Amino acid sequence: MAETNGAGQAQQPPKMSILAQFIRDLSFENILSQKGVTGEVQPDVQVQVNLDAKKRTAENQYEVVMKLKIESKAKGSNDVLFLMELDYAGVFSIENVPEEQMHPFLLIECPRMLFPFVRRIVSDVSRDGGFPPLNLETIDFLALYRNEIARRQATPEGTAQA
Repeated sequence: MAETNGAGQAQQPPKMSILAQFIRDLSFENILSQKGVTGEVQPDVQVQVNLDAKKRTAENQYEVVMKLKIESKAKGSNDVLFLMELDYAGVFSIENVPEEQMHPFLLIECPRMLFPFVRRIVSDVSRDGGFPPLNLETIDFLALYRNEIARRQATPEGTAQA
């Protein structure tokens, strides 16, 4: 049974398409080779993910940016092996999403669409930088979103920003 809006018209299902995607910023620093470290090292990889979304001037268009900071350190010595920073953006056309659901849609569904491309870039750049290809684990964007909302509600100034 189709849902209806207040006017009795059938509500259309959400519609999303990726209009463009691109690397906004990319930095890779091979610290291991700069220091001349030799021998076998066991990496400990830390990944930080930040998301940003904004409305564009064109109707129904939004830009979502996934920002990754990846730091690989040697287990034991804690020496930095490499540092990678990647800002990857997607421009989306989104229709039929209620306004109150747009924020989670932009920060959960859109990054899910971008993630396979981000994963490939990280793998290629780490391999081309002289390391084994880094295959990122799948990111749970729903959990990330919920954690951020909980963090904002826990801080007094965060309630005004949310």
